[in-house]
Amino acid sequence: MCSKEMYMHFAAATTVFTEESLALQKKILERSGLGNKTYAPKALLEIPAQRSMVDARKETETVMFAVIDELLKKTGVNPGDIQILVVNSSVFNPVPSLSAAVVNHFKLRGNILSYNLGGMGCSAGLISLSLANDLLQVNGYSYALVVSTENINTGWYVGNNASMLLANCLFRTGGAAVLLSNRSSDHGRSKYQILHTLRTHTGADDQSYNCIFQEEDEKGEVGVKLRRELIAVAGEALKANITLLGRMVLPLSEQLLFLATSIARKVLKMNVNPYVPDFKLAFEHFCIHTGGKAVLDKVQKSLDLTDRHMEPSRMTLYRFGNTSSSSVWYELAYSEAKGRIQKGDRIWQIGFGSGFKCNSAVLRALRNIDPTKQETNPWIYEIDEFPVSG
Repeated sequence: MCSKEMYMHFAAATTVFTEESLALQKKILERSGLGNKTYAPKALLEIPAQRSMVDARKETETVMFAVIDELLKKTGVNPGDIQILVVNSSVFNPVPSLSAAVVNHFKLRGNILSYNLGGMGCSAGLISLSLANDLLQVNGYSYALVVSTENINTGWYVGNNASMLLANCLFRTGGAAVLLSNRSSDHGRSKYQILHTLRTHTGADDQSYNCIFQEEDEKGEVGVKLRRELIAVAGEALKANITLLGRMVLPLSEQLLFLATSIARKVLKMNVNPYVPDFKLAFEHFCIHTGGKAVLDKVQKSLDLTDRHMEPSRMTLYRFGNTSSSSVWYELAYSEAKGRIQKGDRIWQIGFGSGFKCNSAVLRALRNIDPTKQETNPWIYEIDEFPVSG
């Protein structure tokens, strides 16, 4: 585990950060919404930190293989029966690919449809889910395995550019594996049905494209720069996404109110406030990517969500940090561990990522989820400690 105190200890021990940079990182951590039980790779918690290709590969393979092992054990599915594989990791894309590493380790079939998504940011988990779901539409009687993770070793920045230090403070180790099936025989034991996936890409706009950017600093050190415009860009991308999603999921009354307001503002040029649809009428649960406290605050305000709706996201940020594309699955696991998922409940997963992208997935629970039967749930042994305050 990596507490805030431990993070600062190892950051200071690297001797590459100035006093000003260390003070900034401490300030960021204090306001980050992270707790003291997040995870970081062992190689970065050594003095000196180990940042080699070997250590990076070990970090990612340890996470991927562990979550896949748990999934296969839980479902009883033979690795050889998996026909589709989608792996996503944004900043670590070695040769052979991570999807090839999974094929090799689990001895998957030779004709598997294998995909490796890189550089697509924290929203790539929902892109992977969407891709796997689309592939299942044209490949009958199949299993699709989706693996989402991120590599902290490769993304670690060892410079003093303030806008690049934020990623060091927020991102932590994590991963998730999800199994999809279109076999009718699996319906009775499946947890969820995918109702919709929706992708919004605002990369045609320069500000959106540049707000999260991997580049070298003035001394040649590579890092991911998070610009000040990020929160505003995320808000605009969310607005574009929900405008389309609303047509799919909102009650007719909400759609009519939204349409009437839009006509009044854009056609009749009336000075009226835009109508924000009440998505609480469409969903019982919200899983919002843990991009940081400011991102969660922005989404909560934009969608007028209650603190209870935001609880899975804020507690995931507190307990696990920003685990990138896998965070929405930690959030869903939180609601499962709390015993809140009931048959028929609708879940909205929202991911934000570089490019800039806002992606959504809508799930429906096919049965009540019994928290006492969730042995592999990452929250199950400490769920009674949450929520925490502050």
